[in-house]
Amino acid sequence: MKKFFILFIACCALISVNAQNSKATVTVDTEHSQSTISKHIYGHFAEHLGSCIYGGIWVGEDSPIPNINGYRKELVDALKRLKIPNLRWPGGCFADEYHWMDGIGPRSQRPKMINTHWGGVTEDNSFGTHEFLDFCELIETEPYICGNVGSGTVEEMSKWVEYITFDGESPMANLRRQNGREKPWKVRFWGVGNENWGCGGNMTAEFYADQYRRYATYCRNYSGNRLFKIAGGPNVADYHWTEILMKNVGGRMMQGLSLLYYTVPRTWADKGSATVFDLDEYSVTMQKAFYMEELVTKHSNIMDRYDPQKRVALVVDEWGTWYNVEPGTNPGFLYQQNSLRDALLAAVNFNIFNNHSDRVRIANIAQMVNVLQAIILTKDDKLLLTPTYYAFEMYNRHHDASLLPTRFSAEEYVLGNDKIPSLSVSSSKNEAGEVTITVVNVDPVKSMDMTCVLRGGNYRSCEGTILTSGKVNDHNTFEKPMTVKPEIMSGLRVVNNEVKFTLPAKSIVCLVVK
Repeated sequence: MKKFFILFIACCALISVNAQNSKATVTVDTEHSQSTISKHIYGHFAEHLGSCIYGGIWVGEDSPIPNINGYRKELVDALKRLKIPNLRWPGGCFADEYHWMDGIGPRSQRPKMINTHWGGVTEDNSFGTHEFLDFCELIETEPYICGNVGSGTVEEMSKWVEYITFDGESPMANLRRQNGREKPWKVRFWGVGNENWGCGGNMTAEFYADQYRRYATYCRNYSGNRLFKIAGGPNVADYHWTEILMKNVGGRMMQGLSLLYYTVPRTWADKGSATVFDLDEYSVTMQKAFYMEELVTKHSNIMDRYDPQKRVALVVDEWGTWYNVEPGTNPGFLYQQNSLRDALLAAVNFNIFNNHSDRVRIANIAQMVNVLQAIILTKDDKLLLTPTYYAFEMYNRHHDASLLPTRFSAEEYVLGNDKIPSLSVSSSKNEAGEVTITVVNVDPVKSMDMTCVLRGGNYRSCEGTILTSGKVNDHNTFEKPMTVKPEIMSGLRVVNNEVKFTLPAKSIVCLVVK
């Protein structure tokens, strides 16, 4: 396999030298803005899984690793730079076996539990409600808490909301004060269960809809804190689940409906490697990434029938790549590397979410640190930023900007019987009138002669950033942490409201036109 992969890369290099560039055009209507691209589309996810929390985010106050009150300092700095809008916690599957009162009070007195979903390791509950919410304040992000429906009770969830958000006199508010927090936190996003069709209870849609109504009734708004309640939504293409939730619950009791979809190149039994793959597997991976477009469209169409005003958000709160774990690591810890392929896939998903921002208003990549498509990897006192981190950074300019109508023409990417778009695009305009265009060339071999046409306005300058590398499987390691990183594009000019440049194969480009 190794010899085949080396041969494949060599062939790609030869083809890229000899292949003639294709031509592509992107046309942006800068005068007719559409929906707002919510910054919360660029949310993250941190589950009690592997070394995401312990050893990743949390190292403890006594650790020799530089930290801020127990939080890894270098990680805090990297997350603040990324302007993370929200962070989902404590799961995932872990959420529906998590009992929040085990995670408050003096850490030495907190009961231990078994993390049955992820490796069967001991969870000592040293990272609980206070630690999570203080972390969110530290990195300046909004918390998204997922409550326990699967093994919890209505009373338990109700008291958790009260403990966190109530500013008056009550047993739960007083308990919070006793544990060192005088004023309540502001927590808007609240998940009422997780994956309730599976690890969250193996429920039917009809049964969960009734349970949701019951639990959500007792998740109350306290002290000016207004909850944005998110129902556990469908597994991938379970359109029946969406139909039942919209029909039986509707928009009065829920503000969001979640959607889960992971990109798995092969099968669940053998998902494929994060860094060793051939051109066929790359093609299949990207084809499956574009499947998100179909999922979002079809679930949105169902939601539109019951909610034409689009009051209920589609919340894609678990998405990303899922490969085999790195050799020699615990299979239950889901630790995988992250290559240029993952950054390209992330950017394709961002463009899909942006273009559906009338309905998709929250999304969370899985996961933040050391798990699945992580933006950050840590090892002892070392930290590296993955290519996916840089994709998030390049797309920051879309946060809360207005979506612009955009169309494009480009050759499709063909490999054998597979045919997928070679180009993925979204555009927006911010309050200052600056236009951001993000373009992904999915083709791993062929560059494009690109023309971006801006209809309306009078634009004079353009800045650009590009993320690419020599091979689609290039990735950052602790020995070589800067193999894949963004670069500033030079020589960009606006002539008659057009920007022309070469879009390299396997690349992400962010243009800012003023």
